[in-house]
Amino acid sequence: MATVPLIEYGEASPEVRAVYDDIMATRKVDWVNNFWKALANDPPTMRRTWESIKEVMAPGALDPLTKEMMYLAVSATNGCAYCVASHTAGARKAGMTDAMLSELMAVVGMANETNSLANGYQVDIDARFRER
Repeated sequence: MATVPLIEYGEASPEVRAVYDDIMATRKVDWVNNFWKALANDPPTMRRTWESIKEVMAPGALDPLTKEMMYLAVSATNGCAYCVASHTAGARKAGMTDAMLSELMAVVGMANETNSLANGYQVDIDARFRER
């Protein structure tokens, strides 16, 4: 259960509705997910977050599928069930297959394990890793 009320479109201020409309138009969907409905309790944070997400997740040097899979990997590591669900859906929409998801989660698990080991042993960074 959310710690704040979820602001539905019909109850939203004009400022929030404008962001909702942009979300739906940008994503080509007819609904706004609960994350945004929760953030609508603080319109400046909602607007700032949406503008940043649009900029970061837009196509660029990395394609949309890669970005969604990276977001999914970080969300899994951070333990955000909501973001895992959201970005799994986004990655699937961008073309991620079941095999890709399985391999991604294997990489995430391996990275978390080896990161913990390297951190625990406080392994010195090899000079060659610092070379360009």
